[in-house]
Amino acid sequence: MNHQFNQIVGQISRVVLGKEDQIRLALTCLLAKGHLLIEDIPGIGKTTLAKVLSKCLGLNFRRIQCTSDMLPGDILGVSVFERKSSSFLFHPGPIFSQVLLADEINRATPKTQSALLEAMEERQVTVEGKTRALDQPFFVIATQNPIEQSGTFPLPESQLDRFLMRIDLGYPNRAAEKMLLSLGETRSALDDMQPMLTNKDVLALQQQVSEVNVSDALLEYVQDLLGFTRRSPHFHVGLSPRAGLNLLIAAKSSAFLQQRDYALPEDLQQVMPWVVGHRLRSRDDGVEFPRDRLMSILLEVPVP
Repeated sequence: MNHQFNQIVGQISRVVLGKEDQIRLALTCLLAKGHLLIEDIPGIGKTTLAKVLSKCLGLNFRRIQCTSDMLPGDILGVSVFERKSSSFLFHPGPIFSQVLLADEINRATPKTQSALLEAMEERQVTVEGKTRALDQPFFVIATQNPIEQSGTFPLPESQLDRFLMRIDLGYPNRAAEKMLLSLGETRSALDDMQPMLTNKDVLALQQQVSEVNVSDALLEYVQDLLGFTRRSPHFHVGLSPRAGLNLLIAAKSSAFLQQRDYALPEDLQQVMPWVVGHRLRSRDDGVEFPRDRLMSILLEVPVP
């Protein structure tokens, strides 16, 4: 699997230049059955990463461009009266896909953002009193502009908690940016890309990730981390049990992609900044910690 994983990362890196670490995190999130939030300024490659990831893995892809006038029905779908049959026919929305890109999610109103809550947690949607299952695997990638920009609505805590990871792409390094400037648009490389997996392959890999072994000592380490955040004077609110489950499944996915059938504390620490960074706020001013400061606080917890 490690060789195949490196091939997938290499193929995606032909389009998303200089972002191997972020590509690996996105794949770790997908195989952990999580959802991914990418927060960064426009023009960095957030949308391109979502497109190329779905194509490389052989998953069908839909995109939503979030705006302030969008309604929940624009995401979930609506029933339309058909005169010929004298009945209402349901027209599925873009959420009925395997990879859903919610582009600039914080430009949608809270009411529209909430349309994703049930889908992201239960892998189903309820429209007009009827529950409909979503395709599997189901992976939401949401992009978000910085909150300071005008015309945005901050994601509520309940929505943020549905994302397993939140990452940022950042500016490319000098070599990658020079290559991008030299090549121009990388869209042709995306068009020429061939799928390396199928949806059945992805489902099988997700099942193998769930079967990665976790020792009692690692479980206690997770509990120690959760308890530390709840008692610490640094944090406004501590981590929830769901955050603990997310830490464990992300660590399992990280271990699996390193060809191990057991997770180590190092796997947990590797994914920790991306899993808990959007879940913790400073008790003093309610803002998020810089990633390096957050990790220095959490690493005060002894490793078993």
